[in-house]
Amino acid sequence: MGARAEALEPRQARGPGCAAALPPCGRGRSGPPSHPPPTRSWPVTLPARSFPSRFPRRNMAGNREEAPDYGRGVVIMDDWPGYDLSLFTYPQHYYGDLEYVLIPHGIIVDRIERLAKDIMKDIGYCDIMVLCVLKGGYKFCADLVEHLKNISRNSDRFVSMKVDFIRLKSYRNDQSMDEMQIIGGEDLSTLAGKNVLIVEDVVGTGRTMKALLSSIEKYKPNMIKVASLLVKRTPRSDGFRPDYAGFEIPNLFVVGYALDYNEYFRDLNHICVINEHGKEKYRV
Repeated sequence: MGARAEALEPRQARGPGCAAALPPCGRGRSGPPSHPPPTRSWPVTLPARSFPSRFPRRNMAGNREEAPDYGRGVVIMDDWPGYDLSLFTYPQHYYGDLEYVLIPHGIIVDRIERLAKDIMKDIGYCDIMVLCVLKGGYKFCADLVEHLKNISRNSDRFVSMKVDFIRLKSYRNDQSMDEMQIIGGEDLSTLAGKNVLIVEDVVGTGRTMKALLSSIEKYKPNMIKVASLLVKRTPRSDGFRPDYAGFEIPNLFVVGYALDYNEYFRDLNHICVINEHGKEKYRV
């Protein structure tokens, strides 16, 4: 295991904690066991919580711990130095515009596969109306839906999945705006009585998602769940947490994996931190 795991070492010895776990059908919160990593891989940081003793888990350092709150996803700590750009391939036209790789593409893909399993087990193989928040959420949504369909194909029950789209705008350059702008989308009344899964790229302050949920809830859907690839730890947060989170990250402006800065960087596979030169270069 050591040779393969040491191929991608962080720029320093420290790393993010992992707080991913699986909710058993909406009751309690427990998670899958993790395999011990090499010495210089990501150490785990778990919140001080107590869980029933029949659900013991081992953390990424190999120590026996109780399962953390799965809703936080993979927690990347504030002192995580990221990966050096020279370890990866990325578009040459972005050379000099990025600080470091925060989350490599392969880790993103694996995490989304696990989210799909969590969602399907939690929802219980019922028909799903997926509402994708454009533009940054389209890649996450496409990969998540594909994994959900794969689970459905290998089950004894067909799960119908329809996808609709809505576009919101809450950023100008790298700053979150106070008001959400809705730029398109179909009539939300079609969501009445449906099991709705909202797929978002990033939850920051939470105000944008709360406004969208308020707009949807008045049409009385049967159920609403929110899946977000990223959740930012920001002092401006109003406390909103999605039902399913891929990664909890520091309050950084990140790009890649369809996340943009003024429409640039959507073609970047990894999630990276943009540097000041990049912000100035593509500022509008």
